[in-house]
Amino acid sequence: MKLLRMRFAIGIRALGKKDSGGAMVETALTLPLLVVMLLGAAEFGRIACTAIEVSSAARAGVSYGAQSTATVVDSTGIQKVASDDVPDLTLTTTVARAGICADNSACTGTASTTGPGSGPSCLNTDCSTSQIETILTVTTSASVSPIITAPGFKGPYTVTGRAVQKVLKN
Repeated sequence: MKLLRMRFAIGIRALGKKDSGGAMVETALTLPLLVVMLLGAAEFGRIACTAIEVSSAARAGVSYGAQSTATVVDSTGIQKVASDDVPDLTLTTTVARAGICADNSACTGTASTTGPGSGPSCLNTDCSTSQIETILTVTTSASVSPIITAPGFKGPYTVTGRAVQKVLKN
């Protein structure tokens, strides 16, 4: 009987010990790390979303410019369409044009320039065996300042987008 009482007393004492303090310490140590990782992921996602918007603006600008031979030389219109695509960002948009012959032969005459930011293009007499193509390149960029800064990751970050389209000149 004495042995039974002793085993019962040992069992009762074992139930009285609490291990919940260890879980609280582990939570207190890992929670700040988890919060920092979640904030970093949110910041990375915000910068990635801005990069997607900037690339989309470049595609919108090049789509507008590729509509016709009149819009391919409308640098102001291309820049306006690109900035209208992302009204919440301040975009820097550059437009470049280059002319080639449709059969990929080089221009035989002297290259000409048609306005500011337009770049060289083929003359009408340069491509005797094919039509003239204009390669329209729209490059957009925007600056993103991080909401959360960390040592070694200083902002602002510049994200760029680029779109290239060939436009057939009739």
